[in-house]
Amino acid sequence: MFIHQLTESLKPINFILVFFISVIGFSQSKTDSNLIKASVILDAIYKNYAAPNTNLLRENYPYDEKYTPDYLAANPGSIKPNEYAYLWPYSGTLSATVVLYEATKDKAYKKLLDEKIIPGLEKYFDVKRKPFAYASYINTAKPSDRFYDDNIWLGIDFTELYAISKQKKYLDKAQLIWEFVWSGHDEKLGGGIYWCEQKKFSKNTCSNAPAAVFAFKLFGVTKDSAYYFKGKDLYDWTKLNLQDTTDFLYFDNKSLAGKVDTKKYSYNSGQMLQAAVLLYNLTADKTYLNEAEKIANSAFRYFTAHSLREGTEHFRDNNSWFNAVMLRGFAEYWRASGKNNFQVQFQQILNNYYRSQRDDQGLFFRFSRRPQNRKWLLNQAGFVEMFAQLALIASSYKCHG
Repeated sequence: MFIHQLTESLKPINFILVFFISVIGFSQSKTDSNLIKASVILDAIYKNYAAPNTNLLRENYPYDEKYTPDYLAANPGSIKPNEYAYLWPYSGTLSATVVLYEATKDKAYKKLLDEKIIPGLEKYFDVKRKPFAYASYINTAKPSDRFYDDNIWLGIDFTELYAISKQKKYLDKAQLIWEFVWSGHDEKLGGGIYWCEQKKFSKNTCSNAPAAVFAFKLFGVTKDSAYYFKGKDLYDWTKLNLQDTTDFLYFDNKSLAGKVDTKKYSYNSGQMLQAAVLLYNLTADKTYLNEAEKIANSAFRYFTAHSLREGTEHFRDNNSWFNAVMLRGFAEYWRASGKNNFQVQFQQILNNYYRSQRDDQGLFFRFSRRPQNRKWLLNQAGFVEMFAQLALIASSYKCHG
């Protein structure tokens, strides 16, 4: 299997072969299995989603020229079909490959990031509006909305890349993104960050919880206390305004009229789980670790459908990327607490998906017994990240329960 032509100057890479060379000294363990699966899925992404003669990717496989997404802030009837993936699904490949690089330290993944993924990402970078930021669609098209959460995910990835590589260009990008993110903060509703720059109708958990994580990570690598205090402000605001106090999980958003949308998504609670653990790491205040434990226990019960019968294990939320972001929170919790509760179950769930929910191209369906023709890019990236995350957990620390 081959990663399709990375750039004009980057020769085609037999990515699986490169991967095997990098891990050949390891024993055949569960860690190796997770890395192999992650690499196989990433290879399938570039085989099936690559847009010819570009660094960009398609939104779906097979390519559907009439497809319009349903996750943007615009009225669905006003959205026109586009040739390339929107920023959100494209960015999932950045997140996934950063985790793979961290787990393996394989230079092939670094090369993929620097010569394929990040150059493609820059096609979404908007310098026509200030603060500069990534827009939801490529910059050669008509100006598109700019989402605070889309940029936050990227900022977290660039901060992680800086922490791994110590290359300042990544920190510079993360700090530039933070300027845009914080421009979405005001005192309406007592604080918090909006979801979309052009449509400031609500303040969402998905734009505040990860912004807290982003701020804490920036503080970790810069020691600039301004990041810590802004992150703490966002954490406190989200907890006060959007937590369901009956189960410690998180609602989706609060409108400017004060109405709370009570839908619950796995990534929202997962990011507040991660933020709580990061606060514990920074302060040594066990209040935050105790809070994280309550979220973790409740999130696993609510967002998974796990039983002892093999083949039935799955996530409640069919968006695998939401679950990958939730797993980030669990990984942070496991590292800080030394516990490994639910780690085996996560592995069983992912193994079940890998075994039973892929097509002949190696691409994932959403968990369903109904036939599905279209496979979404972000769904594939989410699985790459989750398998890589489990490998990273196993290699970076020893759990004890």
